[in-house]
Amino acid sequence: MGETIRFGVSLDTSLLEKFDKLCEERCYKTRSEAIRDLIRKELVQMEWEDHNQEVTGTLTMVYNHHQSDLAQQMTEIQHQALDLVITSLHVHIDEHNCMEVLVLRGPARDVRSIAERLTATRGVKHGKLSLSTTGKGIS
Repeated sequence: MGETIRFGVSLDTSLLEKFDKLCEERCYKTRSEAIRDLIRKELVQMEWEDHNQEVTGTLTMVYNHHQSDLAQQMTEIQHQALDLVITSLHVHIDEHNCMEVLVLRGPARDVRSIAERLTATRGVKHGKLSLSTTGKGIS
């Protein structure tokens, strides 16, 4: 980590009040901590815009496990991308629904592609890719 630099920010009073409320709701002790997180969030988003950048993320899916051949289709897609799937977690939600969480790592283009293929599989009720970073380029 580099040297800490202090700088001033000018904001409209109403915007600052909303920001302070956000900081309180999210348990930030200081505005600086919240600003650092907002900057990091944008830097992670920029990493994902570079299709060749190595990224990490989680894909969470909810599906009906009674859907014909769905589990087999999902397994085949994951096996076609063994270099991207780091690990998975399978949870039985109720007698009909399961949740699967995959930890993914690789080029942004490939991670998005497998996430899109899996969530588009018939029988997947909900899928969400949460973007993250390897942390290499972020302090």
